[in-house]
Amino acid sequence: MSSIKRKEISDGVFFNSVKDSRFKTMKISVNIIVPLDKQTASSNALLCGVLTRSCKAYPDFTILSKKLSSLYGADISSSLRKSGDRQILTLSASGLDDRYALDGEIISKELSLLLCGVLFEPYLKGNSFVESEVEQERRQLLDLIDSEFNDKRIYATGQLVKNMCKNEAFGIKRYGTAEGIQSVTPSSLYSTWQSILKTAVFEIFYIGESSADKAQEVFADAFSKINRSPVELKNKVIRSADSVNHVTEEMELSQSKLVMGFRTDSAIPDDDVNVTRLMCAVLGGTANSKLFCNVREKQSLCYYCSSRFDMQKGILYVDSGVEGDNLEKAEKAILKEIEDMQNGNISDFEIDATKMAVINSFNTSNDTVGGIDLWYTSQMFNGSFKTIEELSAEINAVTKQQLVDAAKKLTIDTVYVLKNK
Repeated sequence: MSSIKRKEISDGVFFNSVKDSRFKTMKISVNIIVPLDKQTASSNALLCGVLTRSCKAYPDFTILSKKLSSLYGADISSSLRKSGDRQILTLSASGLDDRYALDGEIISKELSLLLCGVLFEPYLKGNSFVESEVEQERRQLLDLIDSEFNDKRIYATGQLVKNMCKNEAFGIKRYGTAEGIQSVTPSSLYSTWQSILKTAVFEIFYIGESSADKAQEVFADAFSKINRSPVELKNKVIRSADSVNHVTEEMELSQSKLVMGFRTDSAIPDDDVNVTRLMCAVLGGTANSKLFCNVREKQSLCYYCSSRFDMQKGILYVDSGVEGDNLEKAEKAILKEIEDMQNGNISDFEIDATKMAVINSFNTSNDTVGGIDLWYTSQMFNGSFKTIEELSAEINAVTKQQLVDAAKKLTIDTVYVLKNK
């Protein structure tokens, strides 16, 4: 994987570029980073979607789509996520790499201008966004909330986070609340937009073979016209749990959900964070993991049982679908697998197979332009960017004793159960 070049082009605005000759396409993503706050999360989420619907130069989606078609079928999109106690709004443009365009056309510059258009010059009615576009995006966000409620696996994990992190910003959903979304007006969204331009931290990524210079110039020029005062981005990490919080909720459903949250005493930028990542994978991150092989396959206590590690917050989740009668048995079985790891019951096969699976997952991210973009954007808060080769070497260097030590640091914080009435 190619290394990354990074430059601060304005106060709190960073331009990152990765050169890769394997693809005929390129991608530019503008990541807008703000603190995750219950007062602003819903308005920020709504703004993210509204911005890519139109702009001053292309005042409706049909006209904007024609412009994109003229750029060899380019695409513009938005997405929303949270990383630790931060909310990230992403505006992305994908299109043909410059070297394949006809007559020397510079697609990277055109797409950069288009992204700057939707960000800095949206289509407005005075000091308000267009009401019809706000309403369309509002419906989409509310539909998303409904869909997550209907997917009980997603819902249960969200409830675990809400209860486990109720005193942390991380307990807020990435889109805020349905009530917050309903309360946003076209004029209040205008205020949100102005605030973000001045205070957000921006991480811009350019992935492609052709030079990133033209794109960088476009963004540098656009940001030079803004009087900025970037906000400080904080992230609270709770190292351990003093007691266990049990939360049970009842609904009409066919399959109960058991989600367990652990504090790991390891988070970005700690040196041992990749040890904890591998320990989590040995526990329940692959088809050779302890939870899959023992709790699901041998004991048949779960329909699924897996673990994942949030490196920003230092939280390990164990997520399972269980028959109501097996909830207590499944919880004990999961804790037994963790206890076995703490006692050193980890085979060489488990370690080697997990290392191979983790590194293979790294390598698959190198197969597409979007995958490379995701690889580097996921490291925005790590202090430095690492290539696949560098991170793979760190994973391969992890020893059994380090895995045991990482498992010993686990403290259970919250157990959430969603069961049938």
